[in-house]
Amino acid sequence: MILIKLVSYLILVILVLVSVAFFTLLERKTLGYIQIRKGPDKVGYAGLLQPFADAVKLFTKEQTFPTMSNFIPYYLSPVFSLFIALVCWCLMPYELGLFCFEFGVLFFLCCTSASVYSTMGAGWASNSKYSLLGCLRAVAQTISYEVSLALILLSMLFLVGGFDLSLFESYQRYCWFFILGFPLALLWFASCLAESNRTPFDFAEGESELVSGFNTEYSGGGFALIFMAEYASILFLSALFSIIFLGSGLVSLLFYVKIMFIGFCFVWVRGTLPRFRYDKLMYLAWKSFLPVALNYCIFFMGLKVFLEVTLV
Repeated sequence: MILIKLVSYLILVILVLVSVAFFTLLERKTLGYIQIRKGPDKVGYAGLLQPFADAVKLFTKEQTFPTMSNFIPYYLSPVFSLFIALVCWCLMPYELGLFCFEFGVLFFLCCTSASVYSTMGAGWASNSKYSLLGCLRAVAQTISYEVSLALILLSMLFLVGGFDLSLFESYQRYCWFFILGFPLALLWFASCLAESNRTPFDFAEGESELVSGFNTEYSGGGFALIFMAEYASILFLSALFSIIFLGSGLVSLLFYVKIMFIGFCFVWVRGTLPRFRYDKLMYLAWKSFLPVALNYCIFFMGLKVFLEVTLV
């Protein structure tokens, strides 16, 4: 039984990594058309093999190890980052009985909290001022937006009455939570952008002022692992958005269409919006998102109590 689950998880990891490869292609093509150019179209038919060519190039390049870096955390941080991003996929409510999490939402919050340490380790161990500034920004940003993410999740959990993600499908059979809590869905999407260090919240890798941010000293395989982790987490957050707000089960084709649309929105935002100023980012988290998420949380808690009292 354990062997079957291990093989199943291995297949899942391979499929996630392939989807990450094609998501990078989608991003480059979309950004190309937004900027009135073609994007990659030379390798394979219409550029379909470009992600694999990039992967081969990155993993065969020479790996640099800065002499002043702290070798073990410098080397292990990208690996840990990708590991966390792939472990998150365990909590999806698969119909095949692959994994069963009663406390899937808590597991997700634990994984997002742990992902901060890989970014912090990568930036600090590089022993570069740009990397250190990038990782400090990333840690402050991630911790700030995790608060609003947790409160939004708590609001939804009050409605379904459990931590299992499979409950969301049955509760949204007739009405999506997207309609019931539209502002919360927008808050969740913006918080996901901040959580995954995407534009307009990509301060951890602010090229204009920090060269490349926390990953300045990484090249080849280490660089590839960091960005595979980022894109895997984007796809996971898109899937989570679809489950929590758009009420889809994993067996329906529509679920994957929704994931693609939300993933496309991540790219669309990157191609459209300029980068925030850092103080505005913190202001948005603590002065705007937190009060709204907290008020909705109290409202949904009261709604749940009211419904239980009236139904009894």
